[in-house]
Amino acid sequence: MSKFAFPPADPVSLPIIGMDARFPVRRIYCVGKNYADHVKEMGEDVKRSEPVFFTKAAETIVHSDSNIPYPPNTKDVHYEVELVVAIGPDGIYAYGVGIDLTRRDLQALAKSKGGPWARAKNFHYSAPCSALTPAGRIHLETAKIVLRKNGEIVQHGCLSHMIWSVDEIISRLKTDMDLQAGDLIYTGTPAGVGPAKIGDELSGGIEGLERITVRFI
Repeated sequence: MSKFAFPPADPVSLPIIGMDARFPVRRIYCVGKNYADHVKEMGEDVKRSEPVFFTKAAETIVHSDSNIPYPPNTKDVHYEVELVVAIGPDGIYAYGVGIDLTRRDLQALAKSKGGPWARAKNFHYSAPCSALTPAGRIHLETAKIVLRKNGEIVQHGCLSHMIWSVDEIISRLKTDMDLQAGDLIYTGTPAGVGPAKIGDELSGGIEGLERITVRFI
């Protein structure tokens, strides 16, 4: 057995609906610009081109019903509700609902300098995710996706409006990256992204899946 210089961090995992076992999270891949209406609201070209990928550490996961501190070094945190695809040993294992939190001011600064988005995307508590629903129990091709802020709908759309389908995303990640069991894929967000502040509650849902709800404190 290997010896460590100090105790390693506990493994990151998510609950699975109907099971005692938990899903071990290895890595998080995120897809940007995957709904035409969101691309338009960001002032960018909706032409179907190469998909945009970025990553988050597994440790950024936040479980539902959590209170999370407002992120540091920002005055403009945005919410982005997304379908989450959980990969198992034999392909798609389960689905969930995630919220990709973005420090939008830091992202804009990075873009203006042609730099990476890491500080804007990959920060502590930036990847809330619901409990996972096994893939064999649900069909999501035309499911509606919605996010409420303090009970008011601020984002809504349909999974069929994704520019890149789940199968296409998986195929590309298998070709370009090291997609393995335990990986999560945040598949992009519809229009309506916007800011959240201390005291706000965010609640994201997709028909047939568990909701994700978090509150900023």
